Amino acid sequence: MAREAFTSERIGPPVGPFSQAVKGGEAIYLSGQVGHDPATGRLVEGGVAAQTEQALRNLSAVLGAAGRTLDDVVRVGVYLTDMADFSAMNEVYARSFSQPYPARTTIGVAALPLGAAVEIDLVAR
Repeated sequence: MAREAFTSERIGPPVGPFSQAVKGGEAIYLSGQVGHDPATGRLVEGGVAAQTEQALRNLSAVLGAAGRTLDDVVRVGVYLTDMADFSAMNEVYARSFSQPYPARTTIGVAALPLGAAVEIDLVAR
């Protein structure tokens, strides 16, 4: 099966040997995004809620490059450095997706790129 990669110029190039998104069959797999501001390359200020909003904006830009939107997402992976931030992340998440919500896993991790509080990856149809 051939792979097709998608990249959004709105968020800047990946900082490693990976694609922002790859289509395999009918699914599009998006690499994790943290809440970095593409204009500055730094994490947005305002804690986990602001970082969640920015990560989802970054993911939306990549989805757009693939001709998709958040409405096409079927699975979400959320990685938090502090599970006490779950509620703040969840409030932003609930505003960003519509019912039926995508399947989701939230995992606590020791650290994330750039010192981020949250990283999110997606699978879309």
